[in-house]
Amino acid sequence: MSTQHKLSTAGLLVTLGIIYGDIGTSPLYVMKSIVGDKPISEMLIYGGISCVFWTLTIQTTIKYIWMTLRADNKGEGGIFSLYSLVKRRGKWLFWPSMIGAATLLCDGIITPPISVASAVEGLKVFDEGIPVMPIVLAIITGLFMIQRYGTKLVGVAFGPIMLIWFSMLAVLGTYNAMLHPEIFNALNPKYAYDLLANYPKGFWLLGAVFLCTTGAEALYSDLGHCGRPNIRVTWIFVKTALVLNYMGQGAWLMQHTSLEGKNPFFELMPEWFLLPGIIVATLAAVIASQALISGSFTLIGEAINLNFWPRVAIKFPTETKGQLYIPSVNWLLWAGCIGVMLYFKESAHMEAAYGLFITVAMLMTTLLLSYYLIYHRHWPFILVAGIASLFFAVELSFFIANSVKLKEAWMMLIVYAGILMVMYVTIRYRKFSNERIGFISLDPYIDTLRKLSVDTSVPKYSTHLVYMTKASFHDQVEKLVMDSILEGTPKRADVYWFLHVDRTNEPYTMEYEAQELVDDLVIKVNIKLGFRVQAKVHNYFCFILQDLATKNHFNRIQKPEPYGSYNDSIDVRFVVLQKYLSVENELGVNENFIFEAHQFLKSISLTDIDAWGLEENRTSVEKVSMVVKGGERCHLNMRAHKTQS
Repeated sequence: MSTQHKLSTAGLLVTLGIIYGDIGTSPLYVMKSIVGDKPISEMLIYGGISCVFWTLTIQTTIKYIWMTLRADNKGEGGIFSLYSLVKRRGKWLFWPSMIGAATLLCDGIITPPISVASAVEGLKVFDEGIPVMPIVLAIITGLFMIQRYGTKLVGVAFGPIMLIWFSMLAVLGTYNAMLHPEIFNALNPKYAYDLLANYPKGFWLLGAVFLCTTGAEALYSDLGHCGRPNIRVTWIFVKTALVLNYMGQGAWLMQHTSLEGKNPFFELMPEWFLLPGIIVATLAAVIASQALISGSFTLIGEAINLNFWPRVAIKFPTETKGQLYIPSVNWLLWAGCIGVMLYFKESAHMEAAYGLFITVAMLMTTLLLSYYLIYHRHWPFILVAGIASLFFAVELSFFIANSVKLKEAWMMLIVYAGILMVMYVTIRYRKFSNERIGFISLDPYIDTLRKLSVDTSVPKYSTHLVYMTKASFHDQVEKLVMDSILEGTPKRADVYWFLHVDRTNEPYTMEYEAQELVDDLVIKVNIKLGFRVQAKVHNYFCFILQDLATKNHFNRIQKPEPYGSYNDSIDVRFVVLQKYLSVENELGVNENFIFEAHQFLKSISLTDIDAWGLEENRTSVEKVSMVVKGGERCHLNMRAHKTQS
């Protein structure tokens, strides 16, 4: 267990900086969204705060802090970690995983604009004419530009800044709540019931209430960075600060008849503190945005390794474990954030789209969590059904309340549909492809390979010839692999390697096992990598070669004479088989769409060489045709020619 996973002062500070940016900035817009342009009344304010408090209690504290954090995969959290734990329990479970992941990516697009805009809009207290949009666009653009360099240096400051932020929330909230101490009566759930049941259109205010818990998914996704004990302890402080601030805003509102375009959050501040308060709020919003951006990178990295996303370039800007940078995703998110800001213009207009997508992610997490509790924790089915029913009821209520504003979120729905389609095409193509792989036993080919290896009449292709294979059994490969070796001009080598990479359900596994089917001639290697480990197959293979030689399991690492007289480098040649659709295929509409869409995605994603971490100068790519659904066999009749007499 790493130091930051243990309960410590440093761990608590890091947790504050990493985990709570999203949920911690919700006071900037929640009460403003609940009240809107409605007249101030006790039922509205007390009921709104009561709904917020019990939402934080049921959704964040009970569901995520107490229950979901238990579903760790070797210390890692997030929807794909949860999916890895339960995927063997049902083939259809990829659907909730895919849907939930797509919504979290949409969250990464909406969070920076709404958080930063809500903070910067505080400047309007000084002058209504201050151009908020250019400032927000500049901050967001700068944030995405620094991603390539990593966030290790600025990340050191995240914890102290968020400590200042939450302390500020608590102090401002407490001071204002003391001016109207009756506001603490709002903790009584009867006020929440009155708002939903008796206030005109009160149920639909749940769409605004839900914004208070939008960052709850981040608590689970970042479990691996901070550890369960640190998250649970810091949540006590964070929730207290949040509730006190909501109470303070409610107390201020009870002394006014309407908002009149004001944000109650900034009204809590004394005039002399406004500018420092806005600066701290903006820094907190930037930290919230950074957490979502980093989370999106991690999510896509896991999606690639679990075959939910096309392979794209991944970089590691620092040596910090788990920190990665995906250029294509970075600029996709940037374009989305800029588009959201230009389209909605103000934070108030973004709220419907924001809540809608996170409710979907939470519903999918509840579904997967139910499977985890039943099959891994072995909780009684009746108990799990009761708990899941409570969460589903709450989350469906939030979803319905948010869905009435779908027309305002149509742009984000298009983005969401696009992300979901990419995932669907990727995973369906993989399924089609895997179903048509013909695995064969190596045993019938052993004698042929032994003979070919010493046949000097055939030009040598390589000393070590390595094929990537999907066959996990030690004595099997695809038929296409043997066809590649033996058909046409045979590929003669001193050693034939068949390399299989297996993605495990654990995050950081790095293991291998090698089995010599023929001593120093035919070797099958299985490499096990965690779903958060980048594939660097060429480096792994060179390590395995040296490791086997060091342990005297393998004695043909060097080039044989006369080749070894000229250099002592290891002569390795990888062969990658690249499939294409044969002209013999006659596909249906759905299958044709899947394959054509996949071809397009492949054209803009990484090549197989880059995806597997191979060296281009040591790798050959062979195209092989794939018949998915062949048409009828054709018959041609020979036309008879008359002979002239």
